[in-house]
Amino acid sequence: MTLRIDISGLPPERLRFAASPLAELTAMLHVLAEPGHHPKLAGWAADVWAGLRPELAERLREAEFLWRSSRADFLVPARPRPTLAEELDDVDRIDDETYVTAALITTCGSNRVHFTAPSPLTDTTARDRAMNLAQARGTLQETFAERLLADPAAVRARVRHTLEQCAEAFFDATWTRVAPQLAADLRMRRDLRQRHGIGAALASISDALTLTPDGDHLIVDKLQDDATTARHTGITFLPSVFGRPHLVAIHAPGRPPVVQYPVADADPPKPVTLETVTLRLEALAHPVRLRLLRTLARGPHTTGELAHAWELTPPEVSRHLAVLRRAGLLTTQRHGRHVRYSVNLPDLTALGADLLTAVLR
Repeated sequence: MTLRIDISGLPPERLRFAASPLAELTAMLHVLAEPGHHPKLAGWAADVWAGLRPELAERLREAEFLWRSSRADFLVPARPRPTLAEELDDVDRIDDETYVTAALITTCGSNRVHFTAPSPLTDTTARDRAMNLAQARGTLQETFAERLLADPAAVRARVRHTLEQCAEAFFDATWTRVAPQLAADLRMRRDLRQRHGIGAALASISDALTLTPDGDHLIVDKLQDDATTARHTGITFLPSVFGRPHLVAIHAPGRPPVVQYPVADADPPKPVTLETVTLRLEALAHPVRLRLLRTLARGPHTTGELAHAWELTPPEVSRHLAVLRRAGLLTTQRHGRHVRYSVNLPDLTALGADLLTAVLR
């Protein structure tokens, strides 16, 4: 499943790399809502929650669906500003219909839910549909949607005030700490774009981003089948310290696509693709191969030894071992005319983490 972005004819300067205070605050709020996605930041999240005033903590919980599973697009600016206040001012300039539609998409559970004309602000049928979807998600979502549709201005003011309180409580201090990391990443990406072109700049971001052979489309590996264009609007890339391991792709009619990506690691591990993870899971799905692995975990064995241990024929064992080898779960070592198989323990041990990273990306 992919998002396909048309970038044909896009000048290099329309491939924008910039830091966004509001997008990074949104990433922080996601960490607070889903600390399990970010084990390295669990300590930070616990400290922040412990220091929040009860009123602010309650406000964050009542609106967490704006940033928990997907992000309301007005919280991830396509044209970043230097300060959080300036970006919040830009949000205030969005008309009610655009704001409400973006908020309802996340409130109702997925960026695959679309609200088209007529608007739920003015049409009873569209309003009922929105409320039914929100109700199915939970009481908090239903209450938020009801307030949003009844009085958009009041809800917008409350959301802005909540974000401003976050700035005072934890964002301003944290932003000061992470801003140099974001700036260093931006210098690297812009240099790559200038020296080696768009393809090199994109390839450096993530294995989840690929260019088609003709260079006309950017393919984003995300849990959606959709397409959009950046030909007339450009495309914005936002580095994030708190976004790791997620790659967030946001697009909406009339606005530039935005990709928020994790900043470059000082010593990045070699990424494991989703295809590799899938291959390994499929290899482990067969009960005979699991039995062979359990035996090999106790020490190296030859094909003949495994066949004898499990009362199988050598050709049958060889076929199963070949599947495990293709998945990278076995290593071999030759001793004369014998080949001994061993479990690739590091890759087998990392499979859980690799799966989590590939899924969360």
